Amino acid sequence: MTQQIPSTEPELAGVRNFRDVGGLPTADGRRVRHGVLFRSGHLAHATGEDAAFLSSLGLHTIFDFRNAADVKLEGPDVELPGVRNVNLPLSDPADGAEFWRMVRDGDIDQLRRILGDGRGADRMIASYRSIVTDRTAQHSEVLHSLAEDSVPVLMHCAAGKDRAGLSIAVTLLALGVEREAILADYLESNAKHRRYKVHRNGSSGDTYSPEVMELLGPLFDARAEYLTAALETIEVTWGGVDPYLEQGLGLSAQTRERLRERLLD
Repeated sequence: MTQQIPSTEPELAGVRNFRDVGGLPTADGRRVRHGVLFRSGHLAHATGEDAAFLSSLGLHTIFDFRNAADVKLEGPDVELPGVRNVNLPLSDPADGAEFWRMVRDGDIDQLRRILGDGRGADRMIASYRSIVTDRTAQHSEVLHSLAEDSVPVLMHCAAGKDRAGLSIAVTLLALGVEREAILADYLESNAKHRRYKVHRNGSSGDTYSPEVMELLGPLFDARAEYLTAALETIEVTWGGVDPYLEQGLGLSAQTRERLRERLLD
């Protein structure tokens, strides 16, 4: 299944944070193959042109890591003919419906109380750590699927930053991609044209005030400290990447090699 991938990143009107993860280097001198591993935000608002482009990628599987609250808010993904859609909810970097109510309707006092004085960043770090420890079954399912047949693949959540970012990072760890390259790819979600568009209800001057946006910032930033916390949790809990993959995710040496054959040049 060979397809032509555009040399420049496409301008998708209704899908944020889309990119091909191809080209990232591994520690042993190989690179992630172009056209097999994609990431993005949700596909609920994809236009007809967006859907046509996504269909041109020859995707086998789309992993949607959103939960019910996300889907209720944004809607289900557009259907792409011939593509397998797998909804595999990961714990949200906040608390589902409660999180979205806070983002959309929280007043300045509530936001200060919940997110002020570094509590927003602390909340994100705790979430990244818990996804690593609590969602091993889901990450195992993704990697085993990729090793078997689910390539080319697109992984997404709501913003394409946290849950998808961690799942991409776990995949890249299994491929032996250099840590600096994993972090650099993760941080690309901070580009202005990639970021999730925050929508808030209300018409007062505080709705989108600088203080409100600063308080919400940690929830919608990709910060090195978040991904670093997840990687540190792997080290502390399992003693390193290899035992994490073998014991935590049940990834055998043979499965890992099949994964590398499918995704690396």
